[in-house]
Amino acid sequence: MGPRLRTGGSRHPWLSSHALLLLPVLLIVVITVVDIKTPTNVHLGPALVIAPALTPSFAGPRTTAAVGALAVAAQVVIGIIHGGISTSNHVVQIITLAVLTVLVVTYSVLRERRQAQLAQVRTIAEAAQHVLMWPLPEQVGPLRIASLYLAAEDEAQIGGDLYAVTQYDGGVRVMIGDVRGKGLSAIGEAALLLGAFRESAHRHIPLDELAVVLEQSIVRYAAELEPTEEAAERFATALLVEIPDRDPVTRMTSCGHPPPLLLSPGHAVTVPSLHPSPPLGVHSGVEHTLDVFSFEPGDTLLLYTDGVMEARDARGRFYPLGERVVRWTEDSPEALMHHLRRDLLTHAGGRLNDDAALIALHRTVVDRRRHHVRTVGSDAFRQR
Repeated sequence: MGPRLRTGGSRHPWLSSHALLLLPVLLIVVITVVDIKTPTNVHLGPALVIAPALTPSFAGPRTTAAVGALAVAAQVVIGIIHGGISTSNHVVQIITLAVLTVLVVTYSVLRERRQAQLAQVRTIAEAAQHVLMWPLPEQVGPLRIASLYLAAEDEAQIGGDLYAVTQYDGGVRVMIGDVRGKGLSAIGEAALLLGAFRESAHRHIPLDELAVVLEQSIVRYAAELEPTEEAAERFATALLVEIPDRDPVTRMTSCGHPPPLLLSPGHAVTVPSLHPSPPLGVHSGVEHTLDVFSFEPGDTLLLYTDGVMEARDARGRFYPLGERVVRWTEDSPEALMHHLRRDLLTHAGGRLNDDAALIALHRTVVDRRRHHVRTVGSDAFRQR
């Protein structure tokens, strides 16, 4: 699913928890001593509630209850020294502190259950991720590959965006797509499209015919499994890419998907002019176009979904992908994904409104046979 950042932690987490436990205990001791030393008309006992209130931030319900019991005991000691616990003032303070402690412990129990549920959701999401979105290989033939997936919904690692890479005899085929909707609600159709691609991509058929096969899968799924009122709303954009091992070209068929960016050495970025057909599932029986472009050793092909381009900043401005990647045309695919992840999230304020996926394909091997291929109509912009 793309690069992940690992965060370092303490080798012995229990040491830090025990150290933090000293803080509420120390507060109880200090408040108790100060209250005993002050005149009887000054009441610091109510401040003891701070101790159990702090404890859930680093400990569980049992530790919180123990700290709360210690705070109540300290309040009893204060009451005994200052005239006895039978006075109405001390009785009210002890009862109030006990009730607040019970509430804090209850909150800690609920918080611990919530954390366990979130951990289970993350585990299920990771399992679904590996079943549906197989991790892409770092090297396939002459290609170095890196990918990035950013899900829009909290606690979801996959959604409506999808990609897959498979080898065929003589090259590599790649699909990147975006089904209608986002997050968990779009996973079913994404799984269907991925399965259809993996089953058919190895066959010796042109990409435009492969697009027809995927179209038929989407239409059949909508007709057989979807409610009638929702069948017409199910569609997906897809970009199919074929990269031969020996020829310095790339072949593409676009089904309503944004065109990729071709990154060349010297800080050059080119936008190939594709001839897209409608998205899959919109109109069955349409003709798909096969476009051919140059893809030389040293070039990087950047595929992405519209969630990248449509990410907005605080002022509502879209993310200028073409302008940003100019700075990283000579970086490795892994470094490129790292830069884009950081830059995209910074632009969007740390959160995306739609799922976003990117794939970087870098041709590394100089082919022995070099055929000069004319690039079909490219809209290019170069910034140096």
